[in-house]
Amino acid sequence: MSVTHESAIHAFWLAGRKTTGEDTLDVTSPWDNRLVGTVSVPTDAQVEEAVAAAVAVQAELAATPAHVRASALDHVMKRLIERTEEIARLISAENGKPMKWARGEVGRAVSVFRFAAEEARRFNGGEAQRLDTDAGGVGRLALTRRFPRGTVLGISPFNFPLNLCAHKVAPAIAVGAPIILKPAPATPLSGLLLGELLSETDLPAGAWSVLPVPNDRMPALVQDERLPVISFTGSDKVGYAIMESVPRKHCTLELGGTGAAVVLSDFSSEADLDWAATRIATFSNYQGGQSCIAVQRVIADVSLYERLVPKIVAAVEAQVTGDPSDETTEVGPLISEDAAKRVESWVEEAVRGGATLLAGGKRDGASYAPTVLADVPAGVTLAYEEAFGPVLTLQQVDGEAAAFEAVNDSKYGLQAGVFTHDTRAAFRAHRALEVGGVIIGDVPSYRADQMPYGGVKQSGVGREGVRFAMEDYTYERVMVLTGLDL
Repeated sequence: MSVTHESAIHAFWLAGRKTTGEDTLDVTSPWDNRLVGTVSVPTDAQVEEAVAAAVAVQAELAATPAHVRASALDHVMKRLIERTEEIARLISAENGKPMKWARGEVGRAVSVFRFAAEEARRFNGGEAQRLDTDAGGVGRLALTRRFPRGTVLGISPFNFPLNLCAHKVAPAIAVGAPIILKPAPATPLSGLLLGELLSETDLPAGAWSVLPVPNDRMPALVQDERLPVISFTGSDKVGYAIMESVPRKHCTLELGGTGAAVVLSDFSSEADLDWAATRIATFSNYQGGQSCIAVQRVIADVSLYERLVPKIVAAVEAQVTGDPSDETTEVGPLISEDAAKRVESWVEEAVRGGATLLAGGKRDGASYAPTVLADVPAGVTLAYEEAFGPVLTLQQVDGEAAAFEAVNDSKYGLQAGVFTHDTRAAFRAHRALEVGGVIIGDVPSYRADQMPYGGVKQSGVGREGVRFAMEDYTYERVMVLTGLDL
């Protein structure tokens, strides 16, 4: 699959083979609305065929030797490396992501498949537990291993069209669970390319399918009882609607956040503030702000707030915006003009409510200028909802306790960043902040793909991060051996 072949209809992958359906979906660039590709859409009968094939291969795939699964994952990793530039251009074309960030996404997907290959070789070794700690257990040994729950339905979003597909697919293959991947309708091409790389492996037919099913046809697939595991990344509204519709399924939901960056009073030198401002400006606007852990809120101690604000504003205004294919561009468009209009309306509401606009605040089609607001009143949408755009709000607080309280004053709890040099303050933050991850000395936007990643409150349930997703896709099964001389 090449981004230059725009006129071709891209097939989807049904049980490991390339297939086309009756309908098609056009994929257009958010930057200039040009046609990037036309994707074939599976029929209901083809979706049923994919599900049946996945169920039929469950036992075979679960019994596949670890080296076979690891070799398949290694192959995908190597092919991603070989095709990095092509894939990055594809991501940029369908998503609007600047090339510097698109290349970074390919690099992260490489890491995901590498970690999965490594984990496949050591996962599920089994844990032995002697049971003769009580008289009734004399001669008995328990061996606990993990086994796949069954076929996984992976639903990925548009903002990381390759890497978040990787986070669904790689852990499933690593544990020997079939997966049906449903990429986002706006950005299906990267997921389909991943299918192309999987087709080059020796995994059994039915082990994976990549189906660009329209969202309005998803309820039937979500509720299919043959798919016991759902891994969803996206909005909290959609994620919790999925969970409520399938209360007996095992759901992993990685949802949104209003990422907070706290700057404590000890982080006060000019070098400290320059670092904080640069990191905040970069990661409130990377991916066009369309990241669950983008910086949305800056919570700074009153002792340094007046010095920090102009540094942040200057760093935000220095962000290079424009054509995502331009190597100098740092901030590209949002995924659609409607998305940019939503951000525009939220900013205008905040300003009408009394917020002070310090930078940005202008829309051009699907692009929205990097924006900074201060004094945002509590009742406006930006104060409590995820912006998912290049918008930053500033708040000053008096002291550490007030800062941590402000972070927790949110229905979300994904990640938070705390700029401090005080190790004791770092541990207090780790204890006090109601989030899934606390990043010390940096913004909340840092993520290593092997670490547990997910949130609390309305930021979701379960964890991504290769080994942790593998645990979510499996369950413990114990075997008791009797009559042993221990």
